[in-house]
Amino acid sequence: MAAGAERRAVRHLRLGWASVSPSDSAERPTLAVVTVTYSPGEHLQHFISTLATATGEKPQVILADNGSTDGVPELIADANAHVRLLRTGGNIGYGGAINRAVAEIDPEIEFIVIVNPDIRWHTDSIDELLAAARRWPRAGALGPKVLEPDGSLYPSARSVPGLLDGAGHAILGTIWAGNPWTRRYRQENEQISERTVGWLSGSCLLVRRAAFDSIEGFDSRYFMYMEDVDFGDRMGRAGWHNVFVPSAEVTHAKGHAAGRHPETMLPAHHASAYRFQADRHPHWWQAPLRVALKAGLAIRCRLAVRSALRERDAAQAE
Repeated sequence: MAAGAERRAVRHLRLGWASVSPSDSAERPTLAVVTVTYSPGEHLQHFISTLATATGEKPQVILADNGSTDGVPELIADANAHVRLLRTGGNIGYGGAINRAVAEIDPEIEFIVIVNPDIRWHTDSIDELLAAARRWPRAGALGPKVLEPDGSLYPSARSVPGLLDGAGHAILGTIWAGNPWTRRYRQENEQISERTVGWLSGSCLLVRRAAFDSIEGFDSRYFMYMEDVDFGDRMGRAGWHNVFVPSAEVTHAKGHAAGRHPETMLPAHHASAYRFQADRHPHWWQAPLRVALKAGLAIRCRLAVRSALRERDAAQAE
């Protein structure tokens, strides 16, 4: 039996790991896991149960809860000694909640997994990311291959969008999927290989604590959306690498509420897109550019919300 399999031979009787023995407790942990919850439903149980197959480590899991009302985070924390429920005091956004949770982690822990609660882990996925981190000592963030629920590949490793690429993708992405700006941004035609990229999907990241601290974590001004693009871009600007590791695989079940509440989520997405570009074009002489960008995104947002509401209402009527 392989060493990794031996380490995982004894599982927690319910959802996690076996009790830690005195000899285990003497070993300093190198890994912690952080996820943000907001009434996650059954996805959180799948997250915890599949996590036990992802690594031979025994990490503490912190649930940064932004105001769940379904009782699931409490049930999971009560049932698993390695899971800690951290109440953030309200819905403070994704990046803010991650920062709050990371602040609770022993600074000596070298790696932190930052992940959505609707991720389902594949065997050894975290161990694959850890192995890649050893191969890439300047890797600040590493991301796995992310699969859709139907098994198709999600483009989780992308280039940082410049103003032209971002505008071309935003305007044409939904009506002409093969346009050159979207292709360049999504990098779907790139070879599936371990490589550095502009940014990685925040749905699942292994982050080196030193890198996280060097850029002061996530920018909490991004309530949701684009916080991972900003995070990856700042990571690169600080001299760290974002590394795509396709030998590690996860499935993203996508249990969030974005599709159910487009009237809230789509404006948040467009506001974050504006913030990202405005932050990178801050000079006084770029003010006309910022005005035009805000106006264009406002028009696109109204059209997108109208279309999404029609689709949602039609689906509910069936």
